[in-house]
Amino acid sequence: MDFHFNHSHQIYMKRALELARNGSGNVSPNPLVGCVIVHAGRIIGEGWHKRYGEAHAEVNAIASVADKSLLKSSTFYVNLEPCSHFGKTPPCADLLIQHQVQNVVIANEDPNPLVSGKGIEKLRNAGITVVTDVLSQQASDLNKRFFTYMKLKRPQIILKWAETADGFIARVNKDSKWISDEYSRQLVHKWRTEEDAVLVGSNTASHDNPMLNVRDWSGRDPVRIVIDRSLKVSPSQHLFDGRQRTICYNMVKDSEHRNVSYVRLKPENFLNEMIQHLYSEKIQSMIVEGGGHTLNSFINTGLWDETRIFTSPQTFGEGVASPKISGILVTERKLDSDWLKILVSQP
Repeated sequence: MDFHFNHSHQIYMKRALELARNGSGNVSPNPLVGCVIVHAGRIIGEGWHKRYGEAHAEVNAIASVADKSLLKSSTFYVNLEPCSHFGKTPPCADLLIQHQVQNVVIANEDPNPLVSGKGIEKLRNAGITVVTDVLSQQASDLNKRFFTYMKLKRPQIILKWAETADGFIARVNKDSKWISDEYSRQLVHKWRTEEDAVLVGSNTASHDNPMLNVRDWSGRDPVRIVIDRSLKVSPSQHLFDGRQRTICYNMVKDSEHRNVSYVRLKPENFLNEMIQHLYSEKIQSMIVEGGGHTLNSFINTGLWDETRIFTSPQTFGEGVASPKISGILVTERKLDSDWLKILVSQP
């Protein structure tokens, strides 16, 4: 069978993608990468990028191989093009060449301009057979945060809210706590571990006094972001307690205090300037958790990639109406008592 069209490529690449997911929440701003090493139809090594600044997937996979002499007659499956530049670690392409590997199968070319085809070119110039675009769509979905950041020069933006069965996200007094059930709230905490940042507006910050940390799951806390144009939110709120990094975007001042960065932006281009600043801070993904005015500002400017909506069976009768959004429905499922609907933006 022609090596380039070997059906087993997809089987091993699926495993590489499974391994890559193990790094979720720990490798940003690097991408999620897994690697599988196959010799004579048998997996002899596996690895994934575990934490930013540490060894890449290929390095960990090679380290797991007991008999290194088998590497020169093995095939490497990796979901992203091996790097060709010195960063936190040496180039993985050089490592594969050093071990005289025979074949490399890749899902996606790396969109990072420091790599972007150079790793593939280096491997081929060394006489290694390279096959690309194996399960490329699944792989790009896995690294959508990294791809958005590299290609669009901004974070992946995820909108999230909970609404009642009659279409409200808060009561008349602006209280929005506990619309969703306990299971849904735990899922939100899991999501926070997977993204770089979580954002709220000044009204939500004032009325709900959120901590925006991770409590019902295990993982890193996201960077907290609050839009407070006039600095009306009390500094005694949880957001400013200094326990995790917080960025407050405003129109008044630039300053640093107790792990809180105040960043002044121009009023006429506030949202776009904020997104540009987040890009410069290497924030690759962000959950926008509210409130209504903030969510609608992202919707109205088309600045979103995915929307996650919890619908509770409870009703309010009156209150703050939920945002209206149109997109491509990708998921709709029952959780415990809530329904979860996930949309993605139109391409």
